[in-house]
Amino acid sequence: MLKLKIISPERVIFKGDVESVKVPGTLGNFEILNNHAPIISSLVDGKVEYAANGGSHTIDIEGGFVEVKKNEVNLCVELK
Repeated sequence: MLKLKIISPERVIFKGDVESVKVPGTLGNFEILNNHAPIISSLVDGKVEYAANGGSHTIDIEGGFVEVKKNEVNLCVELK
C-alpha cells in the first residue's frame, strides 16, 4: 500500500491509502506502485488517477510536483 497525499494551495484534496497513482510527468505519464524508487518530478496539465477503496478516482490538474519516498507519495498540484 502507498500513502497518498494530494494538496493544492486551497486545501488538502485527498489523504489516505492507495494501490497505485498515475501522474502526468513532464516527459510523459507514469505510474507509481508499491516500493517505487524515490523520485521528485514536475507535473504538467493532465489527469491524476489513483486506485483507492476498490475504486478509481481522477483529478484534473494544471501542473505541480510529485515526491515519492518510502511508499509515501506527496502531490502538490494546481487544480483546473
